[in-house]
Amino acid sequence: MGRQADANAHVPLPIRDGVAPSYVWLDATPAGAALAFLTSHFAKVGEALWRDRMARGEVVDAGGNVLGPDSVLKRGMRIWYYRELDAETPIPFEEQILYQDAHLLVVDKPHFLPMTPGGRFLHETLLVRLKNKTGLAHLTPIHRLDRETAGVVIFSHQAATRGAYQSLFQKRSVQKEYEALAAPLPSLDFPLVHRSRMVEGHPFFRMQEVEGEANSESVIDVIAPQGDAMLYRLQPHTGRKHQLRVHMAALGAPIVNDGFYPEALPCKGDDFANPLKLLARSIRFDDPLTGEARRFESARVL
Repeated sequence: MGRQADANAHVPLPIRDGVAPSYVWLDATPAGAALAFLTSHFAKVGEALWRDRMARGEVVDAGGNVLGPDSVLKRGMRIWYYRELDAETPIPFEEQILYQDAHLLVVDKPHFLPMTPGGRFLHETLLVRLKNKTGLAHLTPIHRLDRETAGVVIFSHQAATRGAYQSLFQKRSVQKEYEALAAPLPSLDFPLVHRSRMVEGHPFFRMQEVEGEANSESVIDVIAPQGDAMLYRLQPHTGRKHQLRVHMAALGAPIVNDGFYPEALPCKGDDFANPLKLLARSIRFDDPLTGEARRFESARVL
């Protein structure tokens, strides 16, 4: 599979329509020339499309030299190209920029919009939309939200200071607060702390709780009844994949419209009228450059 360029790496092709080029690394010298290798390696793309990309000069080596169908490949080369999709379903919701300075871009992400390109999503991703909207070519997410989750997310657009902000998340010096709608849990006393050991589950996109030393922790509290459901305040103290969704399901109150937990439902495509009722409400931290207390809050409601 191809990999997208790192924001700090030297890239021989420019960003096009907000999309950075991708590359494939050759860990062995292939038997055939460039076209034969690419057609074999990317079986779903097809020879005609690779010929067209090569004719446009959009398949190059690390030095920016254009590769043709008969170009000789060697172990250790990187082949750069633009990923393309024949058709992409529009996501009918807009992101909102909450804040921007010389280092950060803070965004209110809508439900259903992926953070970065992958799979069936390319232009309909938050990163590509923001690059097109702002012109910030070196935009990189400091942390991530699930595609199904809405709310506050932070991007860096200054390579020199990116590490300082990334270290806040690595050191768990960021306070994140979420809101979720789920069934009431009248038998439990709130606030409560839920700890568990989470590992990759089955299918591959799910997580599961198992016996063993806890590697995930969430503080869960009630805010107020909302119809037949309860609005909860969730504060993750760790950052495991799907952590809040797994923890709420484990308590017996899966988040409303969750298609993964407690059981993975058959995929029927996105139901835009019924998003996952999980919102990254706010994020707080002390700015590592100025020491200033920062707080950003979503304007969305569940």
